[in-house]
Amino acid sequence: MTLAHKLGYQAIGVRIAPAAPGGDFSPLATDPAMLRETLRRIEDSGVPVFDVEIARLKADFKPEHFAAFLETAGRLKARAILVAGDDPDEARLTDSFASFCRAAAPYGLTADLEFMPWTAVKNATAALRIVTNAGEPNGRVLVDALHAARSATTLDDIASLPRHLLSYAQLCDAPAGIPKTDEELIHTARCARLLPGDGGTDLRGLVRALPNDLPLSLEIPNDEWLPKLGAEEWSRRALAAARRIVAEVAEGRTTT
Repeated sequence: MTLAHKLGYQAIGVRIAPAAPGGDFSPLATDPAMLRETLRRIEDSGVPVFDVEIARLKADFKPEHFAAFLETAGRLKARAILVAGDDPDEARLTDSFASFCRAAAPYGLTADLEFMPWTAVKNATAALRIVTNAGEPNGRVLVDALHAARSATTLDDIASLPRHLLSYAQLCDAPAGIPKTDEELIHTARCARLLPGDGGTDLRGLVRALPNDLPLSLEIPNDEWLPKLGAEEWSRRALAAARRIVAEVAEGRTTT
């Protein structure tokens, strides 16, 4: 929070559950002292938590599995939860998503279903179908620039997403093209994303396809450059790069 405030970020995201077994996360749901310190820093910095991650809905989903996760998200006063769909049975996944939405609602949280090409929710069309069929008022679709570029998702698909089903979107860049294996897709997503403008993703097209007022989040893990530059410089460059993309799109809208 202190660094976010220093650099001019308006909010932060917090990973309170790992993306994969053994992955990095902040154990706020099981470490009361860390949670207290985090809440203190939020108060001191004035930088709120916008989203938390990650809730993976598997075939054995039960709402009680996420009780501590949701309580922690509520304590952090987060607004959105990043949700992944890992159940290949779409009807069951839809029911699980609806149930998760209902469990999150008392905390004032939206459940934002992120499509990822290696998961059971592979593209924006599938995410929209599940969220719509679940029919819960706090159900949302989450657009990640990387997954939009590397899945069967078009800019028209993004532009057609109803505004009331969007809480935020995630920006990053990556080399052009779609890797042939899930392992390569996952490696880029978790270890080798690029700063906006440094890759071959049509970020300007994506930003144009999204609503003008939609909050934008930066998710740019990079195991090579982050250690070299340090968290502060990497975060500074990320924010500056994202602002350039958004400014260019805004300028184009005013001159056409």
